[in-house]
Amino acid sequence: MNTEKIFASNMLKIYEKMFFCREFELKVVEAHKSGQINIPIYLSIGQESIPSTISTFFDTGIPIFAQHRAHSYFLSFGGDPMHLVGELKSSTNIWSKGSGGSASISSKSIQMFGHSGLMGDQVPIAVGYCLSTNSPVLSVVGDASLEEDYVISAFMYAISKNLPFLFICEDNNLSILTPKIDRRNWEFTPVVKAMGGLAFDVDDNPASIWESLSQWEKDRPMFINIRTNRHYWHAGSGEDAKPAEDRLKLFRNYVETIYDLRDIEAIEKKAIMNVGSLWE
Repeated sequence: MNTEKIFASNMLKIYEKMFFCREFELKVVEAHKSGQINIPIYLSIGQESIPSTISTFFDTGIPIFAQHRAHSYFLSFGGDPMHLVGELKSSTNIWSKGSGGSASISSKSIQMFGHSGLMGDQVPIAVGYCLSTNSPVLSVVGDASLEEDYVISAFMYAISKNLPFLFICEDNNLSILTPKIDRRNWEFTPVVKAMGGLAFDVDDNPASIWESLSQWEKDRPMFINIRTNRHYWHAGSGEDAKPAEDRLKLFRNYVETIYDLRDIEAIEKKAIMNVGSLWE
């Protein structure tokens, strides 16, 4: 079975994860505005296609070293949604006792390692984990983290050791509110290629992400810069102007051309019901 056929057979599963993540995050927005959540939150609204596609591609799982905008990674890779609700509400009834918060989600069950809050520091830690286990590892950053020297040097070390290291940048073109053009005049993808690494620059269409992931043979590191859109503020539940594109809506339109509309609507109805029950 070729890559396109494999992707087509997984489209509905990817959409199901995307829609669930969107519904969950919209409830987080409501809870934050109503005061149920009183800690800083980092929403993944607009960027759900990335973890939804990656987690579906790696059906058996992969250790995850993510950063602050990671609610959808936790959910897409099979984390318990009630655990995340408890984390956001600072509950002491979960194993982390609510100490992680929105920025430092971790889970023993899905091998997701919490982030300390220092931008990009999970990358050298993830490289060390990959070196010690010699097994595939996923590390995720935002575009601003690529500007940290220890991030660049850690990935170059992974290249020098031919580690099975998957490095993803969720490139929403913003460091809080500062666009890349005001921060740097270079891109990370050609830097990786110049060092002999495998690198791709794609949009956040699940088909593009899937095709890039299919190029990885796990015999050396791979970097994928995924251009996406952040719908809400860097932290919090505030909004500025909506992005021109909403990948969830675009992908739904595409899925409709292949799958029965009744199946799609059943997925959406189930997600709305399940997410709603988490916050009752």
